[in-house]
Amino acid sequence: MKSRVAVLVFVVLLIGSLPAGVGALEPAQTADSEATSGLDVGPSESLVSAGTSAGSVAATVGSEDVLHRTTVLRHRPAESDLFEAETTFDVPDPVTELEITLQPDATVESTTGFERTGERTYEWTESTDEPTIRYTMPADRTGDEGTVGASSDGYTFVDTGDWGVVQVPDVSIRYSRTDPVGIEKAVRVDGPGATGGDIAFFGAVREHRRTVDGETFRLVVPEAATLRESPKAILSALADASDRLDVGMRSDEVFVVAVPNDVDWGPPGLKYGRSDAWVVADERLDKSNPVWFHEYVHVRQRFSNSNADTAAEVEWLVEAQADYYAGLLALETGRTDFGDFSDLLERGERSRYADGVLIDRSTWDDPDTDYARGALVYGEIDRRLRLATDGDRTLEDVFRALNAREGEITEADFRRLLEEYGGTDVRAAAERYTRTEATPEMWSRSQHGAAFDQPVAVFEYGLGTEPIDVGDREWPRWKSSTIGATGGENGDVIAVPVGEPVSIPVTVDNVGDRDGTYDATLQVDGRVADHEQGTLASGEGTSHRLSWTPSKPGEYTVRVGSERLTAVVRSATSVTVSDLRLSSETID
Repeated sequence: MKSRVAVLVFVVLLIGSLPAGVGALEPAQTADSEATSGLDVGPSESLVSAGTSAGSVAATVGSEDVLHRTTVLRHRPAESDLFEAETTFDVPDPVTELEITLQPDATVESTTGFERTGERTYEWTESTDEPTIRYTMPADRTGDEGTVGASSDGYTFVDTGDWGVVQVPDVSIRYSRTDPVGIEKAVRVDGPGATGGDIAFFGAVREHRRTVDGETFRLVVPEAATLRESPKAILSALADASDRLDVGMRSDEVFVVAVPNDVDWGPPGLKYGRSDAWVVADERLDKSNPVWFHEYVHVRQRFSNSNADTAAEVEWLVEAQADYYAGLLALETGRTDFGDFSDLLERGERSRYADGVLIDRSTWDDPDTDYARGALVYGEIDRRLRLATDGDRTLEDVFRALNAREGEITEADFRRLLEEYGGTDVRAAAERYTRTEATPEMWSRSQHGAAFDQPVAVFEYGLGTEPIDVGDREWPRWKSSTIGATGGENGDVIAVPVGEPVSIPVTVDNVGDRDGTYDATLQVDGRVADHEQGTLASGEGTSHRLSWTPSKPGEYTVRVGSERLTAVVRSATSVTVSDLRLSSETID
């Protein structure tokens, strides 16, 4: 009887740890945060244990190991140039010191449990475990704020008084701790509106959702906006893009706001943060480069968030990829024809882009050189790569490999991958078109067919049935449906200690009609943690073990293909394994 009670207590702890509502999980980092190291201490007393058939998992509930940060946003219609943010921290026991720094232009209105130590810096006084800071931020933003390379006049964020679309403010965090600590971020709008965690809309809205292979699209349509396309058509287009764009970096949730068009917008759309975007509501799906596709491509780029992710010599890739794949997706899904696609890329041949060298922005006469000439050059490299490999490799493979890199991507990375996948001739062509003023000509319809209509290998990836290993031990996993998890797709759930390597079995099957090269990837919260390449003949299959070592506590989504599992990571003192099976007598 004691054993049964222990199992139930563990399940409650596990499910209670899973993310709920609107929020974005950030294990141990924010956009510009830095954690200071603390002193490790001995293990605390284990309070709850759960018996399993493969050993035993012990979960400590005496102290949390996640720093929860909740931001509530409030509209101020009478002061439409400002909006209010109130951020509350739930400080766990391992945190001994906490310091926060607000973004520039923040004006603090009140604090509880914080004292000011600098111009924008506040320190936790330890008088409460839930310190709070309330402040205002400017609502209106113009110019090149958003993704790398954005360069438009007009509004990027604005509040009209009746409605507003704003950046969710970030807070830089520094802390000292005695054990590893994760950071969980949640954001909500107090009143009518919606948020994806990085962009927020104030005002009455209707939300439409569609989930494809574990990726949920949230299309938010304000009452103040009039869509040119139907919500169903937009969601179908995004689902098509998700299915076709095989580049890794897939989010659990993509948040898109269709903003009203009665504002002097700079760009017709903007991706901001991890996977949030807005698009002007009257944008069409049948244009040569639909903005709905363009912003979704940005969502799939790991390196589009800041200049720190992309070396100056390859910044052109960010917008070149977005315009090129937007046009290619529109063509391949039947929303446009080859004439539209050709017109899109032929822009790059115009004289105003002629003197620009893509890797050197200082040579550009037109700030849109990366959109126009960049898209043409990127497309020509893709065409040559397809021809050189008989369709076995495309620039999506290079895109996926760049997404898998940690830190800044460089021109050397790009050139190395082109040679690895396509050979020296493909690399040489890329160098000519990116490092000199040479410009390719747009290819013909027949040339397009020769390169893009070749049969390709089709692979299916999934989680294997073999045991998951943590360290050198087999590790239990549960089906979410059997333990009562709600709010998401069924899948496996594991609870693992921080700092231990997690080895996950994966399967690969070639279900197409030709031989080809596969790329099996293990994604954790959208980022590629490990990958394995190989070749398979049609009808053949193989298996691999891919690994990931969680560095901080938190809840993570682990993906292989369209299958996923939830990993609940806790400190080593909270999750341990015994070599012996626990009997009811060993559980107090």
